[in-house]
This record gives sequence, structure tokens and C-alpha cells, in this order.
Amino acid sequence: MQIAGRAQMLFLSVVLSGGLAGAALADPIVVEFHDGKLSPVRIEVPASSPVKIELNNTGKTPAEFESHKLHVEKVVVPHSKSVITLRPLDPGQYDYFDDFHEDAPKGLLIAK
Repeated sequence: MQIAGRAQMLFLSVVLSGGLAGAALADPIVVEFHDGKLSPVRIEVPASSPVKIELNNTGKTPAEFESHKLHVEKVVVPHSKSVITLRPLDPGQYDYFDDFHEDAPKGLLIAK
């Protein structure tokens, strides 16, 4: 078998076995904002894997998903959705909150 053929076979076997980093993310975790209410307030995710989060604003006011530890902030206008993808996380706890509703409970993302 030629070198190019071997490389193609190796690439195909890695992709089919799921061994290529980032080849497929799990279903997104949904975080809902509703006029100052945040749900869920606790999320558990696997450490060392990228995480997709769907931000769903069902309220009448804008919301902002923000986390200083995750280095992310995303504004979501009323009655809309957005998606963010987080880098693979080290094990630990990462807080998040709605920056437009400072009195709302903060959330906690736990990477295990």
C-alpha cells in the first residue's frame, strides 16, 4: 500500500472511532433566561471536553450570559437563542450569571 493510501486509511479509522478531538460534541446544555430568572443554576459537564451551551431567552428583556472564569459573555435578545462552545475545561467550578439582572441567582458549572 502506498504512503498516501496508508495515511487516508489511518485518518478514516481515527474519524470512525471518534478519536479526533472536536469531531462531535454532545447535545448542547440548555440555559434559560426569563426576565431575571436563570435555569438551571447548577450544571455538571465532563472535564477535558468541549461543551456546547444553548442560551435560550424566553423573557421580554435582554439577558447576558457572563462568566469571568470561563472568559465568556454573550448577549441574548428577548425571545431568541444563541449557542456558545466552551473550550475543554480543567476540573473545577465556574460561576456564570446574567449580567443584565444582577439580583438574579448565579449559576455554577462544575467540570468533573
